[in-house]
Amino acid sequence: MVSDKRLVGNSAAVYLGLAFLWSFFSSFWITCSRAVDQSQGQPELRPGRDFIYVSKDAGAGGYEAFPDVCRLKDGRLMVVFYAGYDHVSLPDNDHPRGGRICYTISKDEGRTWSPAAVLYDGPDDDRDPSIVQLSDGRLLCNFFSLRRKGASWEGLGSWLVRSDDNGKTWSQPELIASDYYCSSPVRQLPDGRLILGLYRQTESESYGAVTISQDGGNTWSRPVDIDNGGYPLDAETDVIVLKNGILYAIQRSRGESMCYSESRDGGWSWSVSRPVGFPGHSPYLLRTTEDIIVLAHRLPGTSLHYSLDEARTWSKNIIIDEALGAYPSMVNLKDGSILVVYYEEGAGSNLRARRFRLSREGIRWLRF
Repeated sequence: MVSDKRLVGNSAAVYLGLAFLWSFFSSFWITCSRAVDQSQGQPELRPGRDFIYVSKDAGAGGYEAFPDVCRLKDGRLMVVFYAGYDHVSLPDNDHPRGGRICYTISKDEGRTWSPAAVLYDGPDDDRDPSIVQLSDGRLLCNFFSLRRKGASWEGLGSWLVRSDDNGKTWSQPELIASDYYCSSPVRQLPDGRLILGLYRQTESESYGAVTISQDGGNTWSRPVDIDNGGYPLDAETDVIVLKNGILYAIQRSRGESMCYSESRDGGWSWSVSRPVGFPGHSPYLLRTTEDIIVLAHRLPGTSLHYSLDEARTWSKNIIIDEALGAYPSMVNLKDGSILVVYYEEGAGSNLRARRFRLSREGIRWLRF
């Protein structure tokens, strides 16, 4: 449902039905966050010690969400995120340009963050940004937009803005795909090509996809659909390269399990999607400096699994935080630990970050 960063049909009936589902699943997430994984005995997290706030108010209405983090070539960390007045922030009298994309910078490995600044603010509700710096130094920020249409809204597709001066200035938005949507960053492949996970939803089906650029992001291929195997996949597709060269795509579930698919030809075709074995929304993949693959996601709360065998099997679920916003993003820190950034959800939602160290013996949470 669009109120959960997903595109739906534009009819009032679809909107009202999905509004009900949003209410139902919100209660479900809260229940899961409190009930699952109690065996870990996680104590209440302390602000400023167990986690820090990355941003609390970007000046667009006090609601911050959907963060994505990357390391810049000069060593700084950059987080881009959605800033608005609610989960969907369409333009209104008090907010004539609706939700916008903001960013913040850390010069000390995520311990402190600069005041939020505007990266892009178009005339619609611009949302779910992701950020990457390519090997040639260019920054690419992808996102999608919603426009008011009667009592509901319509999706405007996936867009890209770029910076050639390390984020000082940004280009005008360029359309990537008119009827597909994005929730993860552009990934640069070993051969230099770029791949971006996409997803598409109609009133009858939902599935993941990818688009590929062979010229550094100047042009993008027609989306390559991933067979959903009969599963309703709200997708939010992310992609990682396995050691054997296979591309592994993880896709958000609507049911009991996320699904994965693999490509053996560089992303031009994909296997039929199959369950990974546990539920999850907003998946994000990271390879650590120890060659462990981490999969962070929502449900329950903000969680993660990790794999020691190139995504063939996964660890038990590990709670990052009971905050149910999630949309986690991760980056390797210089000391070998990992920073995970995520959001809270609800009125006045903020961005949070935690640090952890992961080895083949397990996970250890670090304090700030």
